[in-house]
Amino acid sequence: MPNNSYYESKLYNFSKGNLLPALEDYFWLVETGVVKTYTCNEEGIGTTIGYWGAGDVVGQPLSPISPYAIKCLTEVTASQINLQDSDRLSECIYSHIQQTEELLYIIRSDRVYDKLKRLLVWLGNKLGQEVEKGKLIDFPLTHQELAEAISTSRVSITKLINQLEEEGFIVRDGRNYIVLKKSTI
Repeated sequence: MPNNSYYESKLYNFSKGNLLPALEDYFWLVETGVVKTYTCNEEGIGTTIGYWGAGDVVGQPLSPISPYAIKCLTEVTASQINLQDSDRLSECIYSHIQQTEELLYIIRSDRVYDKLKRLLVWLGNKLGQEVEKGKLIDFPLTHQELAEAISTSRVSITKLINQLEEEGFIVRDGRNYIVLKKSTI
């Protein structure tokens, strides 16, 4: 990570399940861990906006969406970056835009099966860990969270996860952890 003064700001620790405050004048730089950004409609139905890990910048200034929330999927360490320092963040913001467009491409796929496969590969490549069997998505992802990410039902995700496991595309390691097999990525 670059050794700039804005990377040396105070670190904040958050527990799994906590929300990072969505501040109008600050970005959050994720130092360690995984967060998801999401919103809810008037009926309270959640929509995942993105998944972010170490080195990613998130925050209300990057999104016109309201409400906007940042949820910790693991323990997270993050630092605040003042919006006035944003000119020094162009590389991080550029990366944020690219990742948002990748996720948009995934969710615009025609078939739910393809959406899920592409999402899992994207998550594995972005946030996964290399393990002997392939790439481990090593933070809990419920079927509901996957459904929200690609705009489908939890029931559909359950059926497709079972199908992907039968096809050998994934191996489930515990209840909420997924390994993308080496031969499929």
